[in-house]
Amino acid sequence: MRHFGHIAPEVRERLFHTEPCEFTEDSPAALLSVALGATLYSPATRPHLADDIVKQAARGVVSMVLCLEDSIDDADVEAAEANLVAQLTELAGRDPEAEFSRPLLFIRVRQPAQIPDLVRRLGPAAAILSGFVLPKFTEERGVPFLEALTAAESASGRRLFAMPVLESPELLHLETRADTLAGIARTVDKYRDRVLALRLGVTDFCSAYGLRRQPDMTAYDVQIVASVIADVVNVLGRADGTGFTVTGPVWEYFRVQERMFKPQLRSSPFLGRAEELRAALIEHDMDGLLREIGLDRANGLLGKTCIHPSHVLPVHALSVVSHEEYSDAQDILRPERGGGGVMRSAYTNKMNEVKPHRAWAERTLQRARAFGVANEDVGFVELLTVGLDGAA
Repeated sequence: MRHFGHIAPEVRERLFHTEPCEFTEDSPAALLSVALGATLYSPATRPHLADDIVKQAARGVVSMVLCLEDSIDDADVEAAEANLVAQLTELAGRDPEAEFSRPLLFIRVRQPAQIPDLVRRLGPAAAILSGFVLPKFTEERGVPFLEALTAAESASGRRLFAMPVLESPELLHLETRADTLAGIARTVDKYRDRVLALRLGVTDFCSAYGLRRQPDMTAYDVQIVASVIADVVNVLGRADGTGFTVTGPVWEYFRVQERMFKPQLRSSPFLGRAEELRAALIEHDMDGLLREIGLDRANGLLGKTCIHPSHVLPVHALSVVSHEEYSDAQDILRPERGGGGVMRSAYTNKMNEVKPHRAWAERTLQRARAFGVANEDVGFVELLTVGLDGAA
């Protein structure tokens, strides 16, 4: 699989200075954690789940979570498990020569015991799983999940990753936040080889205070949520080798809503044939999503939880490294710059200081490998337009 692999090769060649790399579920964890992109959630109760997975992969989705937790009713868990096992078994048994691909597949469970039980019930079909999403993760609740994952991995002989969801009230509440964060840090560090990424459960954070952000508000406009994101990145997202990939919060909206504030998309980048795209993005409240994606990246988050297929392309388009970013990163990391120093950027519009900007440059090149580098004259509008067209 690869990002933008659903569009024609000649179109990719026109868009990219360096195309996104190919990867599989067996690729190194360092690449997969960056390449998750827009992780699309789907209830495990969907009757045609196997077909849905193939359809979304053909539209550019590279990671999916099949949910047995909050997206389904408590009374439906047993039926959802049975449906999930049947659908994944059917998917695993499809002709490997057929022209379809699978995204990275994760199961969101409720209880630790579900992990070994589902792997056992899947049998050989467990080979198509990449791992499990662990809800309401704290040190106390997380260790049993990770122990169950380790046991399931040993029993199946299949590498299985964990993606803990940070969403507990203990993490939100100020008086328990520091201790909770320290406990989470101890736990994920102990199981570092198992933890692919950390996910933020912002909907649960808002729920604890009876809040719900509107489509013209980002998570960063809700100050109590923004403070938690900042602390999570502070402790768990460091660039010194101790940190993890932390993914962005879910965007809940995909239909037209009544607006209070002006649209957040400037018109100038869309002049010409893309003006209709701007109108469509605003009509479906995507301007708020685009702004939040930008703020995610500015605050150290990479990738995003998505609950609707229309959110996937914006996340991926804004994850592509611009030619200017790539140029700066390469200049900073040149071997002859190892001693430090400062220089004017090749675009002559900023200062590149080698030592302070090195970690940023390294992360930028990691993202470039997964999402590619845009050609010099290609911006996010072109990526959105061509991605929506499929081929242009």
